[in-house]
Amino acid sequence: MLLTTDGLIIKELKSGEDDRLITILTRDNGLLRVYAKNARKMKNRGSSATGLLCYSRFVIFSNRDKYILNEAEPIEIFFDIRSDIEKLALAQYFCELSLTLVPEHDKSEDFLRLMLNSLYMLMQNKREALQLKAIAELRMLTLAGYMPNLVMCDKCGAYESDDMMFLPEEGIIICAKCLNSNISAYPVPPGVLQAMRHIVYSSLDKLFSFTLSKQSLILLNQASEAFLLNKTSRTYKTLDFFNAIIS
Repeated sequence: MLLTTDGLIIKELKSGEDDRLITILTRDNGLLRVYAKNARKMKNRGSSATGLLCYSRFVIFSNRDKYILNEAEPIEIFFDIRSDIEKLALAQYFCELSLTLVPEHDKSEDFLRLMLNSLYMLMQNKREALQLKAIAELRMLTLAGYMPNLVMCDKCGAYESDDMMFLPEEGIIICAKCLNSNISAYPVPPGVLQAMRHIVYSSLDKLFSFTLSKQSLILLNQASEAFLLNKTSRTYKTLDFFNAIIS
């Protein structure tokens, strides 16, 4: 059976002299692991369409659980990201997040839109890197079923407080009056909390439409990263590399 789909390559592995094993984040089929024969040959017309971060149109031969690339045509290769080490590191982190959180063989249009929009914003310098990082972390977790409850203090029901705290283990907010001092918590002042609510609850077409000061972005990232690490219970080499670059 032939499957035609567009998707973003989020992982590539060499196979033999000229072949690649690629993982594609597709719109309708989630993650697909596809064997791309002769993809590394420079004269192969599919070579530019089968590299990491390439968004392409694919024709794939499907036989049970095996997928073999038949054709590939590039749509966007995000070339400018590759010339900036910070941008490339962040883009690779986005890919590792997708590998962890996107389901296999299931509709993943929102995941794909989030990835493509994040990469476009990154390539075009439309948003700060830390803002894009927090958006990718919180929204991808939300899409994967780990939506935090940011509506009100989990104890007293307060909607706003100058000293609200975020608890990454529970995925809730709590005001300082209700906080047990022995619990790990991250400060989320009003602007940061508003940004977190926007990331989690807004529509995808409005997801990137907010701004924060540098210090607020740092607080936002501390909270979102702690939540991610807690919920996925693993480390990320690409995250460590990105943090090392910007430190």
